[in-house]
Amino acid sequence: MTSRAADRARYDRATAHLDAPVAIVDLEAFDANADDLVRRAGGKPIRVASKSVRCRALLERVLARDGFAGIMSYTLAESLWLARSGFDDILLAYPSADRSAFAELTADPKLASSVTVMIDDPAQLRLIDEARDGGREEVRVCLELDTAYKVLGGRVRIGALRSPLHSPVQVAALARAVTRRPGFRLVGVMAYEGHVAGVGDAVEGRPARSRAIRLMQSAARKELAARRAETIRAVRAVAPDLEFVNGGGTGSVQHTAAERAVTEIAAGSGLYVPRLFDNYTSFSGRPAALFAQPVVRRPGVGTVTVLGGGYPASGAAGADRSPVPYLPEGLRYDPQEGAGEVQTPLLGAPADDLLIGDKVWFRHAKAGEMCERFDALRLVEGDRVTATVPTYRGEGHTFL
Repeated sequence: MTSRAADRARYDRATAHLDAPVAIVDLEAFDANADDLVRRAGGKPIRVASKSVRCRALLERVLARDGFAGIMSYTLAESLWLARSGFDDILLAYPSADRSAFAELTADPKLASSVTVMIDDPAQLRLIDEARDGGREEVRVCLELDTAYKVLGGRVRIGALRSPLHSPVQVAALARAVTRRPGFRLVGVMAYEGHVAGVGDAVEGRPARSRAIRLMQSAARKELAARRAETIRAVRAVAPDLEFVNGGGTGSVQHTAAERAVTEIAAGSGLYVPRLFDNYTSFSGRPAALFAQPVVRRPGVGTVTVLGGGYPASGAAGADRSPVPYLPEGLRYDPQEGAGEVQTPLLGAPADDLLIGDKVWFRHAKAGEMCERFDALRLVEGDRVTATVPTYRGEGHTFL
């Protein structure tokens, strides 16, 4: 029996009493992935990206482990909710225009001390001040450095369209604007190198493309390391008491951790290891988060139909954004139908061994987005479900 077949047998036994659709997290795999992230971070703390987990119980579990400290959140409303839930070191990774949430933040000493907000434009400071509604608490601020790799004199840009602050001079200028403005305190700098951390460099069946990605990423890492170090020197000249410099992501943990300027690493997807994180030479993890759909039809030889399953991931539309049929091995989508809203045909020899009511296990393309489809996660240890915990959705929250 292969290891994947053994996993399927375990998951089927663990959830035999549960009807599908059902979502699980294999705690042995989850913990092993956490250990691997800590190993790759080389002693630097890992701030957990909540968007990749979206479950309070699992955030608590990983933050109880050595090597993890703090949360990187994705909306201001989520940040305030987490702070009220007992988390006390929350970095909002994206600028916000949530005026009502800023009014809450600036009116509550505990919230203001627990949450750090992200900016990359002086206009964001003005928006916060206009939203205060009498709130006088000091706002903790982090600046975001654009990590894009620019070549051919800037005519070619590789990297996400995020912050407009690309040069050390630009970041230092905004740092001065923050320090001169009453009611704000500059505490950190973040730089997320998504073109390195979030792009696999071993694309199946594409050796030439994979080599090109590795060459690009190697050059981009060198350029960014030098620019990030120069940026932090310039910012520290303005704000000597800077508390943290955040960088990285699951796919670049060890490379970013090697930079002296970086004090902490961000990671989250590496805990669940969704399908988009299969194609890396720098690490390999164990799939920990899966969902099962039930077989409801057998249309013909080599074909079964499962209920629903059309849970596409965010990003540019493409086949890689669909969940992948994972267990049993050897199933594939009908190219004319793909993953469906209400039903999904699956093709392949294993279909002939599946009965009505059997489970087919899928992996989502991305990590936490699976949790937007399920109210609860069943935590599996060995071949038993040992706990059921709510997702954000299960607690009544869909922040985006």
